Amino acid sequence: MTSYLRLARTFLVQIAILMTNPEETEVVNEEVRLQKALAAAGVASRRACEELIVKGQVKVNGKLVTELGSRVNPAVDKVTVRGVPVQFDTTRVYLLLNKPAGIISTMADEEGRPDLSSFVTDYDRVFNIGRLDAETTGLLLLTNDGELANQLSHPSFGVEKTYIARVVGEVTPMTIHKVMSGFELEDGFIKADRARVIDISKGHSLVEIVLHSGRNRIVRRMLENVGHPVVGLVRKQFGPIHLGTLKQGHIRQLNKMEIGALLKAATGKPSRPPRPSKKRA
Repeated sequence: MTSYLRLARTFLVQIAILMTNPEETEVVNEEVRLQKALAAAGVASRRACEELIVKGQVKVNGKLVTELGSRVNPAVDKVTVRGVPVQFDTTRVYLLLNKPAGIISTMADEEGRPDLSSFVTDYDRVFNIGRLDAETTGLLLLTNDGELANQLSHPSFGVEKTYIARVVGEVTPMTIHKVMSGFELEDGFIKADRARVIDISKGHSLVEIVLHSGRNRIVRRMLENVGHPVVGLVRKQFGPIHLGTLKQGHIRQLNKMEIGALLKAATGKPSRPPRPSKKRA
């Protein structure tokens, strides 16, 4: 059932890509001077963009460009500044929400439960990148960039997510080792990339756990499997994007550097899939 749900979510994201109207984009489909294109994308002032080019900090389609007379087609060419991709489409929106508990990670819940729609009334046709279960709080990204969402949501890309969990009991180094070494769950093998105990107090532990997997309720299931049920869970990082000090229930647009870092993360090579389960059908 879990695999069917993942396939359904991927299908919905792909539908969102197909629904994107190319006529609504504002990317100039003609060649313009490189510094003009960079300035229009909000990288810096035109003069500052000229300095970046001259200093050898700009690449076009993977090739270093230092001539100020160089021209690019923003609709076709891939441009990076200091290794960070530039987004020329000014209609694209990238949002960071600190999701409260009790919110379903969908834009329209069929059962009428509180969903994400109330947080994005100022934006048209945005959708979430990945999901958090209803009781998990923290970082959730939303966008109208269907291609990016599809890449970052796909399990093969393995974007790292960082969570802070408050669990029952005192977590020992042996337990942390087990979480990082991995074990079998009902839907296959799983292990954390990194894990550590932050604090132990009054019969509870605060644990940081980093993993690539986006399987349903995976952090809760992992920690329950090692004898420490989760009583509170927050996601504080998704790939290069940090939750920071954004208050719960608040939403903001990503800045240019964050957008560039996210685009760069999406161009990374897909990671190897987890070790296959030893269970037999």
